[in-house]
Amino acid sequence: MANALNKTLLVLSLSLFAGSLMAAPAQAADAPKSAAKAKPKAKAKKAKAETPAGVTPEDEPVVKDDNVTDYNCELGNKVTVYTNDRDEEHIAVRWKSRLHRLTRVGTTTGAKRFENKNYGLIWIGIPSKGMLLDSRQNRQLANECKTAEQAMASNSAATGPVSVKTTLH
Repeated sequence: MANALNKTLLVLSLSLFAGSLMAAPAQAADAPKSAAKAKPKAKAKKAKAETPAGVTPEDEPVVKDDNVTDYNCELGNKVTVYTNDRDEEHIAVRWKSRLHRLTRVGTTTGAKRFENKNYGLIWIGIPSKGMLLDSRQNRQLANECKTAEQAMASNSAATGPVSVKTTLH
C-alpha cells in the first residue's frame, strides 16, 4: 500500500512539473505583448519629464545682443552658450534644439556653474572645457565641450615640443 502511495505521489509531482514547464513558454510568449504595451506609457512619461509643468516654449530666453560661444563636444554633440555682458548672473544654453536659461550658482572652486532647476540642467565651465549635466537623471549630457580656441590649445599641448636624447659614440 505504501509503495502504491509513493508511486501515485511521484506521478502527481511529475505531472505538476511537466505542466509548469508547458506553461512557462506560453507565459514567455505573452510577455513581449505586455512589454510592448508598456513602452508607450514610458515614452509619454519621458515627454512629460522633458517639459516641466508651467513651462512653455514661449519661456525661452531672448538672445539678441548676446555673445555667442559654440562648443564641440564628445560624441558629436554641440552646445551653444549665449552670454550678456550686462547680466553675468544668467546664460542661455542651446542643447539639442531647445534654448534654456540658466542661473549662476556660487562655487568654491572658481568654476562657472549655471543651473536651470525646472529642467535639471547644469552647465559647468572651466578654462579647459565645459560640460552639460542632467541633475534629474544624474548623468552627463555633453562632456569635453571645447571652443575652437580650447581645442587648438589642447591639441598644441598634446603635440608640443618633444625632446630627443642623442648619444655620441
